[in-house]
Amino acid sequence: MKYTTLVSILAASLLAPAFAFAAPAGDAGAGEAKAQSCAACHGAKGNSAVANFPKLAGQHAGYTAKQLADFKQGETRSDPIMAGQVAGLSEQDMADLGAYYAKQSVSLGQADEELAVLGEKIYRGGNSERGVSACIACHGPTGAGNPAANFPLLSGQHAEYLVKALEDFRGGKRTNDMGGMMQDIASNMSDREIKAVASYISGLH
Repeated sequence: MKYTTLVSILAASLLAPAFAFAAPAGDAGAGEAKAQSCAACHGAKGNSAVANFPKLAGQHAGYTAKQLADFKQGETRSDPIMAGQVAGLSEQDMADLGAYYAKQSVSLGQADEELAVLGEKIYRGGNSERGVSACIACHGPTGAGNPAANFPLLSGQHAEYLVKALEDFRGGKRTNDMGGMMQDIASNMSDREIKAVASYISGLH
């Protein structure tokens, strides 16, 4: 498994805008109406009450639209529930949903104190011995991400969902990350490191 260096990640982020998912301009008002069917799992205004379902509130519009498109394609990211939800969505629908959720405020989570120290160490400094790059390079000091490079907002996300996402990248179940960066990083993370980072991010703001 190749080692993803901090330099390669930063270089990729500079090039990303040229290759980022191109979605039409979204209409948040139209997206609000379309989001009604999403609320059962993702909660009112995108703050899900169930930790297995990700919070969508505050997420960058382009990132949300891309994930919906990837679910519809079904090759690089798949889920039986989401497949049914996105089957009838157009690109405009996806853009509208992205615009709506981007305008909502994400609710804050809370880190597990026992895991927070290790989680912060990895998030901010990585683990050079295991070939794990620092999360801060792409997702920023507060977990706000980088919309221009399509790096998602992580702050406040459910720890359980983040664990699943990292495990999916590590196991190759999810392959819609740019240049395989998340797959490379997650493949070098231990179970404890994944849980620690996920817990730390949940309380990050």
